[in-house]
Amino acid sequence: MPAKARPSQAAVGQRRQAVLQYVADHGALRIDALADRFGVSLMTMHRDLDDLAGRHLLRKERGRAVAFPALTMETATRFRESAGLAAKTALCAAVADRITPGSTLLMDDSTTLYPLAGMLARQDRAAQLTVVTNSVGLAQRLGAAPGVDVTLLGGRYQGEFNSCTGPEVTRSLARLHADLVLTSAAAVLDGRLFHPLREYAEVKEAMLAAADDAVLVVDHSKFGKRATYRYGTAALYRSVVTDTATPAAELTALRATGAAVQVVEPGAG
Repeated sequence: MPAKARPSQAAVGQRRQAVLQYVADHGALRIDALADRFGVSLMTMHRDLDDLAGRHLLRKERGRAVAFPALTMETATRFRESAGLAAKTALCAAVADRITPGSTLLMDDSTTLYPLAGMLARQDRAAQLTVVTNSVGLAQRLGAAPGVDVTLLGGRYQGEFNSCTGPEVTRSLARLHADLVLTSAAAVLDGRLFHPLREYAEVKEAMLAAADDAVLVVDHSKFGKRATYRYGTAALYRSVVTDTATPAAELTALRATGAAVQVVEPGAG
């Protein structure tokens, strides 16, 4: 009997992506149940979970896999990119008017900002605009905008997030001066801001320190959650732009920090 062919690396990657999605949907699952669900051996499932846990996409405990409680699918770019697109587009339309020609703009790796790249490509305000970002995805999208000078901050490339982190990024930011920084947040609770990974919290802090003005662009799905690393409050920002589905208590907490809050309707713009 011929030996069973080993799956390709692409097939393994697809299975691990499906495992991650399944764990995120259910919160926590026994490893043997996951092996049965995906039709693989217990050893193979352990390897899959070790890989996902090593990339900080879930937590592997004794006998079970656990989704990060504050994040679910907020980490990997491929899962974030298409989520909540209507809200993200409305948020970006609301901040596009704040970008002035000739200015220097900092943007973090948040997929919330992806629609803004397309808007800038279609607007005259992009003329002589300098954009500095640690996001490969944003840099690629902004490359299509005429008149935009894009600087990609290099450092340790994080494949799951399609962006760079590390001391090289933060040192470069320490030498920069920007007119405006736009960032989002992985989790927001009572006006406090969180990220699951320390390196990304440090990049956000360095961007805020390098800019004269700051706007937090964050949709409703990020509220009411916490993650491992706290990096300040909404008081670090002049204003916060969010959507109408954000809980009223969270809006009140944001305003209590002193930040101006703009609430937009998904689909507007």
